[in-house]
Amino acid sequence: MGVKAMAEKALEQGKGILRLAPTWVPRVFCVPGRRIRLHPDDYYALGMNRGGLDERWFSSTTPADNGPLTSENEGLSLIVFEDGAKEEKFLLKDAIDELKGDIIGEALWKKSQRWPMYSKFFDNMGPLPHHIHHRDEHAALVGQLGKPEAYYFPTQMNNHPGDFGYTFFGLEPGTTKDQVKECLRNFAKGDNKITNISKAYRLEPGTGWNIPAGVLHAPGSLCTYETQKASDVFAMYQSLVNNQVIPEELLWKNCPEEKIGDLDYLLEVIDWEKNLDPNFVETNFMRPQPLDEKETVKEGYRECLICYKSDEFSAKELTVLPGKTVTIKDDGAYGMIMMQGHGKMGPWDIETPSLIRYGQLTHDEYFVAEAAAREGVSIMNLSATDPIVMLKHFGPAA
Repeated sequence: MGVKAMAEKALEQGKGILRLAPTWVPRVFCVPGRRIRLHPDDYYALGMNRGGLDERWFSSTTPADNGPLTSENEGLSLIVFEDGAKEEKFLLKDAIDELKGDIIGEALWKKSQRWPMYSKFFDNMGPLPHHIHHRDEHAALVGQLGKPEAYYFPTQMNNHPGDFGYTFFGLEPGTTKDQVKECLRNFAKGDNKITNISKAYRLEPGTGWNIPAGVLHAPGSLCTYETQKASDVFAMYQSLVNNQVIPEELLWKNCPEEKIGDLDYLLEVIDWEKNLDPNFVETNFMRPQPLDEKETVKEGYRECLICYKSDEFSAKELTVLPGKTVTIKDDGAYGMIMMQGHGKMGPWDIETPSLIRYGQLTHDEYFVAEAAAREGVSIMNLSATDPIVMLKHFGPAA
C-alpha cells in the first residue's frame, strides 16, 4: 500500500485524528534533564558520540540538523497506522505532501506548501549557550527558513528546575556592536563572556516567553515546551557554558561559506532593535490567557492561550475536568501532546505515559486534520479525580 492510500486510511480510521510515534532527538552539546518520561537506560540509546536524547519533537515535518552523524529521518514524526493486525509507520511529512489540504487545510497548504511549524520538549540539566536563530533573509542564504520560537514551562514536566533555572535574553540596553564583536573575537580563547552583556530572567513554571528570530538567548534548565517555525537553523555565540566547551564550528553554523570568518556578518545576523529592547519583558513575556473560562468551566473544560505573540504559530493548553465529556472546536489543524490524565479522544484511547522506552509506541501524541478540528473533537475524561491536560500547537493563520 502506498503512502497516499495509507494516509487516507489512517485519516478514515482516526476520524481525522492521526496517531503519532514519539520522535526523540539527541544534542551532542547537552546533558539530559531526565524529565521527558524516557526510561533512564535510554537517554544515550543512539550512542555516547551522538549525545543525550534531551528533546522530543511533535508533529514535525522538519529534519533535525545534527551534523554529519545525523541519521535518516531524524526529527521527522511518524504516523502509526493499524493495517489489520500490523502496525505500519510512515512519515507525517509524506502524508501531508500527498494529501495536502485534506490534512492541514487548503488555505494553509496554498500559503505554505507544507506544515510550517512544529513543537518539542527540550530538557537539559544545565543552561544552553547564548545562541541565535537566523531571520528569514539570513537563513535563505543557506537554503533554510528563519526560526522564531516561543517557550512554555509545563508544571507537569518540572518537578525540579535543573541546575540553572534562568534564561539570558537579548543584550543589555546600551550594548555596542564593538562589545559583541570583541566577545566573538575571543571565542577560541576560553570563556568569551558574552553573557556579561546580557540579562538573565528567572523562569517560572506555568508561564512562557516569545523569542523572535535574530534574538540571542541562552535557555535555562527548566523542561520546556517549545513552539517554532519549521526550521532548525542556529549559531552558538557563547564559547563556554556550565564548564562545557562549545566547538567553534557552531559559531559559524548555517553561515554561507564565503562569510565564514567574517565577524561583521555575525553582527548582521543579530536583530539589534529587538535585542536591545528596554521593554523586553513587556514585549515578550507570556502568562496564560484563559479563553471564556467562566463559560467553558460550565461545559467541563478550561482552555488557555500559552504562546500568542508570534504570527508564525500559536499554542493552547486544554484541561478537561474529571468525569467530563466535551467537544472542542478549533479553526485549524493542530498537533497535540498529553501532559496528564487518560480518556478517549474521538475513536482513540489516550493516555499519558509515566515512562517510555526508546522505540516504544505510545497513545499520547496526535495530529488533528483541519476538517476534524473545525467539526469538533470529542474528548472524554475517564477519571473521576484527575484532569486531562494537553498542549496543542497551531500553524499561522491562513
